[in-house]
Amino acid sequence: MKRQDIPYLTWAVWLILGAAGVFALATGHWSNVFMIVTAIFLTLLPAMFSARFQIRLPLSFLTAISLFVFGTLFLGEVYDFYNRFWWWDLILHGMSAMGFGIIGFLFVFYLFEGDKYAAPPWALGLVSFALAISIGTLWEIFEFAMDQLFGLNMQKSGLVDTMTDLIVDSLGAFVGAISGFFWLKGRQLGLTGMIDEFVELNRSGFQKVKEKRPLRRRDQGET
Repeated sequence: MKRQDIPYLTWAVWLILGAAGVFALATGHWSNVFMIVTAIFLTLLPAMFSARFQIRLPLSFLTAISLFVFGTLFLGEVYDFYNRFWWWDLILHGMSAMGFGIIGFLFVFYLFEGDKYAAPPWALGLVSFALAISIGTLWEIFEFAMDQLFGLNMQKSGLVDTMTDLIVDSLGAFVGAISGFFWLKGRQLGLTGMIDEFVELNRSGFQKVKEKRPLRRRDQGET
């Protein structure tokens, strides 16, 4: 990934995290140092993934991932937003689950080279939903591991927090998956704009979309 392909907001997140990391080191807040280093690593993962697999990620994807990690590990854990604002955790989990639903759909669709006839839309939507739920579950396992290994308090109220997060994850994953379903049906709903952007940036991996995807009104107007 080239430097100009990285959103300005991602650069801003890295700058803030870097400055906060230096301050945490200087003041000896080692738990904050750990959280900040983890956050920086997670924000770097999309760029590493993009370079490794030669996939172009939309700026909206990169921005959303950076803001989610920033809001979860930095604002949520370091600055205790989870306890200050009861709705903070719900919003972050819901938005991330919708994003993971879209990512799951695109991943499966990419394997078929954009051939929507290789599997029915409902099947692709179901797999997308399952993948998003799986990622949400892995995150809950990560929180549990951090609490047990490093004495943190990422789970807050324990079982209630975990189950509430999973319920919100399920709702968000459904929205993401249903957006992919309707995109295959040629309809604009929810997050379908992000799907359009990703497909356009990675046309070589979605060659069959050009051949078989029904033209929408916007496409018909251009021909």
